[in-house]
Amino acid sequence: MGMTFFFRTFAGMKLTFLGTGTSQGVPVIGCRCEVCASRDPHDNRLRTSAMVETRGVRMVIDAGPDFRCQMLRTGVRHIDAILLTHEHKDHIGGLDDVRAFNFVDYPTIRRVDIYATRRTLACVRKDFDYAFAADKYRGVPEIELREIDPAHPFRVKGVEVVPVSGHHSPRFEVTGYRIGRLAYLTDFKSIDEGEVAKLAGVEVLVVNALRAAPHDSHFNVAEALELIRRVGPREAYLTHMSHEMGLHAETDAALPEGVHPAWDGLQVEIEDPLR
Repeated sequence: MGMTFFFRTFAGMKLTFLGTGTSQGVPVIGCRCEVCASRDPHDNRLRTSAMVETRGVRMVIDAGPDFRCQMLRTGVRHIDAILLTHEHKDHIGGLDDVRAFNFVDYPTIRRVDIYATRRTLACVRKDFDYAFAADKYRGVPEIELREIDPAHPFRVKGVEVVPVSGHHSPRFEVTGYRIGRLAYLTDFKSIDEGEVAKLAGVEVLVVNALRAAPHDSHFNVAEALELIRRVGPREAYLTHMSHEMGLHAETDAALPEGVHPAWDGLQVEIEDPLR
């Protein structure tokens, strides 16, 4: 199962990177490149996902095929919600394992709310149809689908979440999320100016950067750095990185001050101005 995350008490917001890799993860099956062969644990990346804890609320952003392993690493026994960025399998493929959280306190059944756009929820309902069947069998995931409008904020147990829309491709939208002074964006290729305005005042910005070379549907490093420059956060972290990004240590050394490649298990603490 690999590393275990260790948590300490913190009164503000805590961001934990559960996975920082692409849809293939790192190492890539069958690859013999220096990154995939690296012994540095920072170069081992599960599919992109994160956990945000603030004001007693625990939210997970995306639940891909590595969701079970990621949750075991954290050691947590409950989550309040999952926020989905879009419907690609590396972001929703692990939703069946939500059922562990449903029944951890059995006979009490604790449903988990899933927040996403209408299109993404339609895909969840199709792919996990057995969870919504009229005669569903015992033990299927107990999830509540909650549709969001990307143009309007919503609340998860009192915590405001601001959707930030982006383009994965010209005709495919993805949703990032701003929670307080944190913003988390993944699988973006472009973002409209009005959406960038939603990021004003963010202290910590997480943004995808697939590799140095351009890509049709993801920011490369230069594009991610340009968005970071426009937003001006105190700190920025790159995620959704492929093995083509290069070795973690070399990438970290080459990035501007205040910008770092995230790694699986990294925890970032953000002060809550209202506390």
